[in-house]
Amino acid sequence: MGKANPLRQACFLVAVTTIALPAIAADQLPDPDGNPADMSKKVKVFIIMGQSNTLEMGKVKGDKEGSLEYAVKTEKLYPFMVDDAGNWTVRKDVRNLHVMGSGGPGKSSVKRNDWLTVSGGKIGIETGIGHWLGNALDEPVLILKSAIGNRSLGWDLLPPGSPSYEFSDAKSGKTMVYAGYGQSPLSWEKGTEPKPIAWKAGVQYDGDVARAKDVLKSLGEFYPGATEYEVAGFLWWQGDKDRYNAGHASKYEKNLINLIAALRKDFNAPKARFVCATLGQTNKENTNDNEKRILDAMFAISDANKYPALEGDVATVYTNPLSMGSSSNAHYGGNAKTYMNVGEAMGEAMARLVTADSK
Repeated sequence: MGKANPLRQACFLVAVTTIALPAIAADQLPDPDGNPADMSKKVKVFIIMGQSNTLEMGKVKGDKEGSLEYAVKTEKLYPFMVDDAGNWTVRKDVRNLHVMGSGGPGKSSVKRNDWLTVSGGKIGIETGIGHWLGNALDEPVLILKSAIGNRSLGWDLLPPGSPSYEFSDAKSGKTMVYAGYGQSPLSWEKGTEPKPIAWKAGVQYDGDVARAKDVLKSLGEFYPGATEYEVAGFLWWQGDKDRYNAGHASKYEKNLINLIAALRKDFNAPKARFVCATLGQTNKENTNDNEKRILDAMFAISDANKYPALEGDVATVYTNPLSMGSSSNAHYGGNAKTYMNVGEAMGEAMARLVTADSK
């Protein structure tokens, strides 16, 4: 057996403070047993959304620090990832699916559709997420990622119900009007006539939701033997693009709250849980104005005093202690441990939220 990851164990006690459940130690996951799930039960669907850091960015191969092979074989981390023969384990109770498309409903491509394992040259957060949920739940699990890179919550992914607003730009001295859902362009000076462009606020939200729904409409084609499903949770790792726009950063909290409500409505999942992960380079003590606004927003949504209606339904994972360096705009240098650590923490947070009702 390998050793537990001390970085992740130490940090989880920090991350878990925003979850309205008792703290528990981040114990080492057991090896998957290789058995399929009970297909007489509804598939539990967990939808990953965000931007490029939700994609597969952690490098697999290599004998140096930063690769998954080095972490598993040399550092003896994530022992549940390999069997006794040193081969990558396969979870036959967790389906791993990624659909992608740019913009609204229409063109879509399937980037991954297999049982949860390591294949190809990169991994993403879905690996840790899937192992935690597969271990925690008796039902079949579908990790459904519908995401593409370079998208902001304040513009591309703006959820329905988000109105336009005014924001005074300190640099230019101008008061700008920022687009609400369905409006275009991104912003315009107050008192001027907006000139729409070919993109509009929320177009990527509409597309990502539609692509995920298309999968669920044909569930049996993607999850062999599945006939029924329940959307049980959403996992969100995003914020990099919004940190470059003060107007978007200022509304990040309201947009996150709108996002939770919109996703629950669109997927007919009024009690689906929501796990949000912060940007890895952003720490609580030393951060610039925009990043602080986004970090504060992410912590605020899981504050039961501020949003009592979401208590027990929302968790925020503080990823700064989990990150192995670099930053979100550089995909954390492709370090596989960052993606494993963040994925595990998000997966554990979600597992504890969705199993709380059964305790």
